[in-house]
Amino acid sequence: MDYTERLSNVTVLGAAGKMGSGILLLTALEMADLALKPENKGKVFVINAIDVSNEALAGLMQYIRIQALKAAEKKTNQLRTAYAHRDDLIDNSEIIQQYVEDVLIVIRPSLNLEAAYDSTLIFEAIKEDPELKVKILKQLDQKNPHKPWYFTNTSSIPITSLDKKAKLGGRIIGFHFYNPPAVQRLVEVIKSDHTLPEVEAFAMQYAKNLRKVVVPSNDFAGFIGNGHFMRDALHGIQVAEALSKEVPLHEALFMVNKVSQEYLIRPMGIFQLIDYVGIDVCQYIMSVMNPHLKDEDLHSPLLDRMIEMGIKGGQHSDGSQKDGFLKYDKGRVAGVYNPSSGQYEPVSGFLEKCDARLGSLPASMKPWKTVVGAKSKEDLLQEIFRELKGMNTLGATLAKAYALRSKEIGLRLVQDKVAGNTQDVNTVLLTGFYHAYGPINNYLD
Repeated sequence: MDYTERLSNVTVLGAAGKMGSGILLLTALEMADLALKPENKGKVFVINAIDVSNEALAGLMQYIRIQALKAAEKKTNQLRTAYAHRDDLIDNSEIIQQYVEDVLIVIRPSLNLEAAYDSTLIFEAIKEDPELKVKILKQLDQKNPHKPWYFTNTSSIPITSLDKKAKLGGRIIGFHFYNPPAVQRLVEVIKSDHTLPEVEAFAMQYAKNLRKVVVPSNDFAGFIGNGHFMRDALHGIQVAEALSKEVPLHEALFMVNKVSQEYLIRPMGIFQLIDYVGIDVCQYIMSVMNPHLKDEDLHSPLLDRMIEMGIKGGQHSDGSQKDGFLKYDKGRVAGVYNPSSGQYEPVSGFLEKCDARLGSLPASMKPWKTVVGAKSKEDLLQEIFRELKGMNTLGATLAKAYALRSKEIGLRLVQDKVAGNTQDVNTVLLTGFYHAYGPINNYLD
């Protein structure tokens, strides 16, 4: 079965979710493009979009329509060539609309798992729950006569464990898209101990066709991305808790968030990132990783406390940020949660005090966006960190310790053979997390 045949009948499980919708979009676009090739004339492509509610599926189809339109508008010239045999398509608007319809026509929304029983390729993007994943994968494999290949989007669960427990015989691979899949260029690819070579080869071809940056990760819980992020987040939490012996916890959270964003030149502070992913999701990923760790305890009582108080973060269906550790107003941080009072404290009430306590940023410091786009980015980073090294303010001290811990985490991932080399760690943080520089560097040496 070649590449095109494997993609002729596909299923996405959890298709209406944050990750599933992006995976569905990318695959439907790939199918529509394949269908336009002369050698595939008359070939039928089907992608089953399976989720648990009609409302979610209706929203999914609207999302796909909008995104397919944007995709068509970006490649109108290419589509003109593809539709050259269609005398009825004259104007660009007609060509664009036809492509949107060609994308939509391959999608079959469904509430029933049975729709996947005829697929040869199944993307799994359901809840990050090992038992649930194994249950569904096992059911599918027992009912599907085609011995399908499984691409799981898990960000933390070992692939070998899923393979063995669901008895898939190596027909599974970890294909971890980053959120949102349609925008993020990074994909972590993780083989199980028994992943078939042909499954891996297909995964690489699929990733290449989607123009993704592929980083291989060894099959260890959390892989490279969450292996770094969860430990990085736990460090930020622990620093805030230590700082809360001197200032109220909500002020400590604000200061650590500022240090991890502005001093370390990141697109988000660490508590913004935890909120974006979801406090409950972070807690759950840590719980999945923890049993596989010998000399670490990835657990935060503060995360437990926040969830018990109903503060979970995450995103609304339209992609806007829910309140978590921080309160957001039109995307900007407006307050910080105070667990003692159960309320959000306005940033305006303590901003000046916290800034004074942290001290000034390095004079050479530039915002993340400026640094990322700088032609001489490396020279600029060297200058910023050279100045930071010579400062002894609280902000500089916290930033230096944070950067060194981030480097230590990255090096440990290489030492433990989760990552093949330091470059892979840096690529994940640069591409998947949009950092301005990789954590493994010599800026503070």
